[in-house]
Amino acid sequence: MSCSPRRDLSALEMSRVVSILPSGDEPIRKRDDLLAVFYEAAAQSQAPRIGPEMEKTGVHPADLSPVTYEGVVMNVLVDLAAHHGWATHRERDGGPIISLEKDGASVTLEPGGQLELSGAPAADVHAIDDETRSHMRELKDVSARLGVQWLGIGFHPFATRQDLHWVPKARYAIMRDYFPTVGRYGVDMMLRTCTVQSNLDYRSEEDAMRMMRLSLAIAPLTTAIFSNSPWVEGKPFGGVTMRGLVWTDVDSSRTGLVPALWKKNASFGDYVDFALGANMFIIKRGPDATANTEQTFADYIREGKDGLEATQDDWRLHLNTLFPEVRLKRTLEIRSADAQGPKHVSALHAMYAGLLYDDKARDELHALIEPWTYDEVVALRPRIWREGLGTPFRGERLAQVASKVLDIAKGGLARRARKDANGRDESIYLESLVSLVSRGLTPADELVSLIGMPSGEHAKQKLVELTDLFALA
Repeated sequence: MSCSPRRDLSALEMSRVVSILPSGDEPIRKRDDLLAVFYEAAAQSQAPRIGPEMEKTGVHPADLSPVTYEGVVMNVLVDLAAHHGWATHRERDGGPIISLEKDGASVTLEPGGQLELSGAPAADVHAIDDETRSHMRELKDVSARLGVQWLGIGFHPFATRQDLHWVPKARYAIMRDYFPTVGRYGVDMMLRTCTVQSNLDYRSEEDAMRMMRLSLAIAPLTTAIFSNSPWVEGKPFGGVTMRGLVWTDVDSSRTGLVPALWKKNASFGDYVDFALGANMFIIKRGPDATANTEQTFADYIREGKDGLEATQDDWRLHLNTLFPEVRLKRTLEIRSADAQGPKHVSALHAMYAGLLYDDKARDELHALIEPWTYDEVVALRPRIWREGLGTPFRGERLAQVASKVLDIAKGGLARRARKDANGRDESIYLESLVSLVSRGLTPADELVSLIGMPSGEHAKQKLVELTDLFALA
């Protein structure tokens, strides 16, 4: 199944592709079966929407010690269902609750019990912000009764790996055993990190590839702008984003900046080749899950596994186990930012809507990043976790580059002209971030300026006193 050139299909051609798509349980027989998921997404794309995702970590308010799934988190899910109308879901009949759904949104669990809201796709950031804050109010209501608080921060400020319990989900147990064989920080990524992500629609292969190229180029810059994890195990770790450091050493086969997509005329096929080369985690048939970490997906197609053949459902599950800084699936997923406190909780969505959902903004961003090479940008990743917006790049500091990018985003949002009830466009969600960046600061720098850099019990006391700076509920 060698790489095929890009085929920019017309709307009619895409509709024909969708009409003959294989069903989920059909075996993969040809290259087009792997491309189908992307053409299907493009063909079914509506007016561009934004799908928000927001993770947060639960702590006991008195000392910021971590909560566990069995002791607290499961009861939070039960209470949200009982008092706020969420439907519960389990991995298998009789198993523990692992997710909730309501009105197109879902609440799911990360491996260490972090809670994630995946919001309903929205036409603008105003709707996202409304939904997010409604969720925070619901969560605050049930969490107050159960003695838990939820923090918008990129890495747990106090917990060790041993302090955290694993959510009882089959895929997580497999990943827990696999990641230490391929990188230093995979288990930390699973247990102790939190992020905010934006999912964006694409209309065609050309559209998707252009958005991918732009987003990959500014992914390390995004990490710097949204750096928000300066503490590890109760003390400053020497940088502004421990989460950013973690993602430099997880599993090189499924992470990073996808170099093949930096070339001109990159295609869905290039992303397929990236995905085929990554090891699998799991094969699912109904409620049953089988570990399969010894094969790449390409091997699985060729060889099968214990009598099983690769299917469309296997392929779509595999695509969701890849973790590049920008992930391509039915949407384009922006993955580079630390979780944020209440002041910046909608800023990532505003920034990317402004950059990628306005044609002039796209052109301006392309002109800015066109001279950048893959080697230059990838060289930023090992430095940003420590230096943040102070990192040098092409003769200036990243703070200066970030200001240019945010100006482009603000212009795009003004032209989108999506107004709230008070007549304000979506750039209101960037105002506090723009102010920080203009001073060369990240959210982590702002936290440190208010709290200082204490360690141990003094750090705990200071963080408890000022938790509202980064508490979401």
